[in-house]
Amino acid sequence: MTDVTLTRDGHVAVIELCRGPNNFVDIAAISALGDAYDAADADRDVRAIVLCSEGKHFCAGANLAERAKDDSDSITQEAGRHLYQEAHRLVGNAKPVVAAVQGAAVGAGLGLALTADFRVGSGASRLSANFARQGYHPGFGTTYTLPRVVGEQKAAWMFMTGERVPGEEALTIGLLDRLVQPEDVRATALEMAREIAISGPLAVQGVRRTLRMGFLDGFKRATYAEHFEQSLVRPTEDFKEGVRAMHERRTPVFKGY
Repeated sequence: MTDVTLTRDGHVAVIELCRGPNNFVDIAAISALGDAYDAADADRDVRAIVLCSEGKHFCAGANLAERAKDDSDSITQEAGRHLYQEAHRLVGNAKPVVAAVQGAAVGAGLGLALTADFRVGSGASRLSANFARQGYHPGFGTTYTLPRVVGEQKAAWMFMTGERVPGEEALTIGLLDRLVQPEDVRATALEMAREIAISGPLAVQGVRRTLRMGFLDGFKRATYAEHFEQSLVRPTEDFKEGVRAMHERRTPVFKGY
C-alpha cells in the first residue's frame, strides 16, 4: 500500500495521504509526506501544493490501537523524536501549501493541517487538539502553530479541554480560510493553489520566506519542548488510561499519577 501519492495538475502538486478512512499517521506516513514535499520543491514547474487525504477524515491523529501496546515503538521516546524530525520537513519546504481538511483533523492531524499556509474545510470539518483528553501533552509543533493562528487564549482553551471546533467556528477564528460544501473542499483547495500559481513563483516563495521568518526554528523548539513534556507523562497511569478510554470510546478516569 502506498501511504502517499503525488500527482500534477498544471503548476500544482497534489499530495494525498492514502490511509483512509481515518488517515492515521506514524513515522512512515510523515516521512512519505516529507519525501513528496521534497519532490515538489525539486520540480521547478510546481508552484503550489495541495495537501489532501482519501476517505472520510483529513487525519484523525495517531493510531490509538498501536499506541495502546505498551511495548510498541509508537510510544518510545526515540520514535517520538524521529517522528518530529520528519515533521520538521513539512514546515521547511519552499512552496505554499493549501490543505483540504475534510472531516476530522485531530491531534497530530490538526498539527498536520497547521503546517499548511491555508486550510479549506466545510461544516462537516471538526478540528481538535485533544491531547490532554488522552492524558498526553500536545505535540506535532501545535504549541507553536496553533497560537499563531487562533491566539494564545483560544489555543490554551483548546489544549486544556480538547474542544472540538466545528467548521463554522474554525472559519471565524482563522483555523480555516475557506468554508465550502463537503463535496467541494478538495476542488476549492485546488482552485486556491492554482490562483497562487498564477503569481511569480520566485516572488511567492520570497513572500513565504519573509512571512515565515523564524517559523521553522520556532516549530523545532516547540517539538523539542513537547517531546520532553511527553516523555514525562508517557510512563504514567493517566496516559495509559487516556489511550485505553479513547480506544474503548469512553470517558477517561484520570488519577493524577
